[in-house]
Amino acid sequence: MDAPLGLDDLLKFMTKKGASDLHLKPTRPPLLRVQGKLVPIKSVALKPKDIEDMVIPLLTPMQRKKFEETQSVDIGYGVAGVARFRCNFYQQRGSIAAVFRRIPFDIKNYDDLLLPEVVGSFSALPAGLVLITGPTGSGKSTTLAAIIQDIAHTRPCHIVTIEDPIEFLFTDHMATISQREVGTDTPAFREALRNTMRQDPDVIMVGEMRDLDTVSTVITAAETGHLVFSTLHTNNASQTIDRIIDLFPPDQQGQIRAQLAQVLRAVVSMQLVNRADGQGLAPAIEVLVNSPKISSQIDHGEIKEIHDEIENSVAYFRMQTMNQSLVALLANGVINYDVAREKSNDPDDLSLKLRKLFPKIEETQREGTVAPSPADFASIVELMEIKRLYEEQEERWRQRTLEKDEVNAQLEGQVAAMRQELTTTSTTAAELRNQLEAARVEKDRQMRDAEVRIEKLNERIRELNQQLAGGAKAAPEKPQTGFFKR
Repeated sequence: MDAPLGLDDLLKFMTKKGASDLHLKPTRPPLLRVQGKLVPIKSVALKPKDIEDMVIPLLTPMQRKKFEETQSVDIGYGVAGVARFRCNFYQQRGSIAAVFRRIPFDIKNYDDLLLPEVVGSFSALPAGLVLITGPTGSGKSTTLAAIIQDIAHTRPCHIVTIEDPIEFLFTDHMATISQREVGTDTPAFREALRNTMRQDPDVIMVGEMRDLDTVSTVITAAETGHLVFSTLHTNNASQTIDRIIDLFPPDQQGQIRAQLAQVLRAVVSMQLVNRADGQGLAPAIEVLVNSPKISSQIDHGEIKEIHDEIENSVAYFRMQTMNQSLVALLANGVINYDVAREKSNDPDDLSLKLRKLFPKIEETQREGTVAPSPADFASIVELMEIKRLYEEQEERWRQRTLEKDEVNAQLEGQVAAMRQELTTTSTTAAELRNQLEAARVEKDRQMRDAEVRIEKLNERIRELNQQLAGGAKAAPEKPQTGFFKR
């Protein structure tokens, strides 16, 4: 290929290949991130002038000025019928480089994203702070968009988003949504947040909490009765809380812990892992819900104890640690053992959990077979336990099947009633059509009878006129009397 592809052609090719990111760097062909790995496009190496000609025309005068001052700028860019893209242009070794993150037009729902059910409940919260955290490219924005879209469809409220740049485009449904872009609609996050308080918001979404001023304003907004969503680049819930507190001076950290203990509602920490079937990525998700125990731990600075509380609150509060999420993905066959170990922050803890749930899983993964000794009674006990678990699972499925059968029976009854109603309606309509036809026939008959009578009357009148005319010629001297006297 003699010349590099144009920017729109590259973005279309990127979308066709299902890549999440496109990298443009001088002296290299364009790179695509596919399933977490960077792979080059079969193309000529880009020259600095090629990249400059691609990206500089996309900048407004204000964005160009910012790029000249800071050597980096974020913008949003859309290709009609393809997708939107979050773009970052930056200076490296004296030349321009760029990264484009693909943002689909369609916003996925919770099921499409394989999110735990508890995440869907956050859209119904009346107020407070919900944080979505994780490294770059972990699905934070996509998850946040799913929650905002859910609110838009289910709550009559005003949603204000403050983003840099705007990523997903939301449309009004039950809620009305105002999207503000930093650098285009507002000069900074802090200024936008302060102004938002005067815009009668119910729900506020802040693209990212980047500095102390933004964090402080977000907490204040959550304290004043708003439901606030935002993101942070942290790896787990405990680290998220530490990061927020550490942003403040030491003399203010006690107050911030107290405020955070009151306003925080949940922390969702995410990372994407390769699926075992090779069909893309799946999210591994840690979920913290601010229970009374965790609120107390935050208030008293017992951050290290939060992880254990999350792990022990699965049943009631639907929390889960990252390792528990990886175990769930592994147990459901979504990921394999090696990926689970690779993505775990604590592989030894993960191994312990796996051995408790699946005693032979590590041997199975390493050797491919499980062959217990015939003299090993422990294996019989394990099989009995597996049988018990299987029977419990079978009973749960049987109950679910019965419930579904009941629902199906109700639906079939409703369908039968609707069909009967439709049949009755059709019969009534046929009777009405017959009555209408009979009335039309009767009307035609009556009109014909009336025409016949009128014709007979006209003939009688003509006869009478002729008689009168004849009588007048025979006896003109006799005066007329009676009805026909004129």
